Amino acid sequence: MSLVATPLDAFSLDALALDATALAVPANDPDLTVSHVNALYTDLSCYYDLMCADIDYQAQSAYVKRLHQIFGNGNNQYLDLACGTGPHVRHFIDLGYQCSGLDINQPMLDIAQSRCPEAHFSQGDMSEFSLATPVDLISCFLYSIHYNDGIAKLNTCLASIHAALAVGGMFCFNSVDKDSIDNRLQVSHSLVKDNQYFEFQSGWYYSGEGDKQALNLSIDKRDGSHTQSWQDQHPMVAVNFTRMQQLLAPYFEVHIFEHDYDKLVPWNGHSGNAIFACIKKPR
Repeated sequence: MSLVATPLDAFSLDALALDATALAVPANDPDLTVSHVNALYTDLSCYYDLMCADIDYQAQSAYVKRLHQIFGNGNNQYLDLACGTGPHVRHFIDLGYQCSGLDINQPMLDIAQSRCPEAHFSQGDMSEFSLATPVDLISCFLYSIHYNDGIAKLNTCLASIHAALAVGGMFCFNSVDKDSIDNRLQVSHSLVKDNQYFEFQSGWYYSGEGDKQALNLSIDKRDGSHTQSWQDQHPMVAVNFTRMQQLLAPYFEVHIFEHDYDKLVPWNGHSGNAIFACIKKPR
């Protein structure tokens, strides 16, 4: 967002609020390696907040706090997966939570630590992590859950999240249903910063079969007559919501809501984007 986590994961997908959309240009290789994914994010981590300038982090954080008040265990230890530069963590600190963040990219975490000196940040892969002390709330915003680039990794991630939650803890994330993706569509925004013009484009690509989809990203920066461009493609897991519920069921009691951060509305069973509130089951 909700990315993942988050835009990106070394730009964490903790930063691309996509709405079941995809770039018109097809992605030809949804099996790209994670090392390639991280290269663009590492190089462009300084642009992460510009890329996410249109995201309402405050509204998303307040929404999850409301869900936590309804479904949670009443305690305030919080972890943000694919935390990026920490904007959600900043809001949760201000909401009274004891906060931590996990991201795969250290330059992003350096920015997050500067933004949120009260929080603890760790570098790691959310598909397999562990905590010394359980937490009460875990979030994974902006479709970042899809950075687990296959069903096996997604399932390992869910097991790690379950183990990291305290009794009655809640996991909240947003997801896109692979069957609703339209490869003709894209999300874009532009802005001017320090006399430089930036344009960002992003979108999903799904071939129509299998458990892999791709996130296509492009950044253009113009400074006078000079233009720099970056393009990348990120391998991500593709699931429909029926399959997602099956994967969650062993670990969580699941509540699904419409993808609307302004109000709590149960999912209508048809929308291609949804918010999942998952309460830890005893195992």
